[in-house]
Amino acid sequence: MINQKENVTRDIGFTHEDFAALLDRYDYHFSPGDVVPGTVFSVEPKGALIDIGAKTAAYIPIQEMSINRVDDPAEVLQPNETREFFILTDENEDGQLTLSIRRIEYMRAWERVRQLQQEDATVRSNVFATNRGGALVRIEGLRGFIPGSHISAKEAKEDLVGQDLPLKFLEVDEERNRLVLSHRRALVERKMNGLEVGQVVRGSVRGIKPYGAFIDIGGVSGLLHISEISHDHIDTPHSVFNVNDELKVMIIDLDAERGRISLSTKQLEPEAGDMLKNRDLVFEKAEEMAEKYRQKLLAEAQGLTLEGEEETAAVDATEEISEEEMVAAVED
Repeated sequence: MINQKENVTRDIGFTHEDFAALLDRYDYHFSPGDVVPGTVFSVEPKGALIDIGAKTAAYIPIQEMSINRVDDPAEVLQPNETREFFILTDENEDGQLTLSIRRIEYMRAWERVRQLQQEDATVRSNVFATNRGGALVRIEGLRGFIPGSHISAKEAKEDLVGQDLPLKFLEVDEERNRLVLSHRRALVERKMNGLEVGQVVRGSVRGIKPYGAFIDIGGVSGLLHISEISHDHIDTPHSVFNVNDELKVMIIDLDAERGRISLSTKQLEPEAGDMLKNRDLVFEKAEEMAEKYRQKLLAEAQGLTLEGEEETAAVDATEEISEEEMVAAVED
């Protein structure tokens, strides 16, 4: 009688050596950049061992456990916990791979801020430090920078530490690791929600430049360009205004995308030159003249011209100056 065990072995023709070779053939091959599931095998003071199905347990150092600072691995990982890991480096001489959670969080954070920028979202973040150039914040764990020219606050930059600010995105560049934000633009947008072209608002002169005056209208600055001060010629805005002068101005343009508000007193003059000869009369008649201006805009939109009115267009003063000049009043 033939031994059954010998018969099976002879029929299969498969040895232990063959089985080992087969395992090697179908062993998982891990490459840097792969995202793989893994189970925490052991937590150590400066890292953790992770079972990802490789021949040797992979290692994740404490500095790769989060996009934020980690003082103790137990803050992030627990024994037997299963989660995704990023393969950071290839096997070392001991056949061990190095893993990262920080890299996964980093990639997802950039994806999130790109989405927020596309949505033109306003985000809030706490200022954790300042320097000569501006202020530093964190958005989705990423370090962001607010240039000084885009900080709209009356207190010194140093006093902003610990404050929560509304912010708009100016630049999101993962390749250059640049995340730049604007506090001023967020405030202007919020203020613009309650403003409209043709509206008369009160303000004070915050700064004077050769090309015009910056007017504070409730926490944001609008530009009263020299060409919109009066129908009469003006050599320099300094000859008309002083810093802290109280004014009535009319909004002639709102540019939310660039965070700019253009103003006019010229359109409020009952007679040409009244801003130079009788400023009080201009402010007394401001609402009346603004209503005429709004009616003129409405008529022009309908393709008509009001009787006795010249066809004039509001000057887009922002085209004549740079972004840096537009924010000069904030810096002043």
